[in-house]
Amino acid sequence: MDVVARLASQRAVVIFSKSTCCMSHAIKRLFYEQGVSPAIVEIDQDMYGKDIEWALARLGCSPTVPAVFVGGKFVGTANTVMTLHLNGSLKMLLKEAGALWL
Repeated sequence: MDVVARLASQRAVVIFSKSTCCMSHAIKRLFYEQGVSPAIVEIDQDMYGKDIEWALARLGCSPTVPAVFVGGKFVGTANTVMTLHLNGSLKMLLKEAGALWL
């Protein structure tokens, strides 16, 4: 869990992803289209990927990817992030975290 907390606090937005996951790709694209440059941790390409995936599961991520952190706090997986985007709450979170300026 410490490695996830450390990585999640390094940037305003951190996405834990797998390079082969279509939902991870969609969430990354959503953030890029919002003008946000998230830190991406591809857990299937990280030497500590299994430990990270286990820690994400313990946080309640189901499925474990994509897992999105904004301002160092766990926001949720794809369903939650898309819901926040559709109801307009995501932009406010991004602004508060300093990831979005407009």
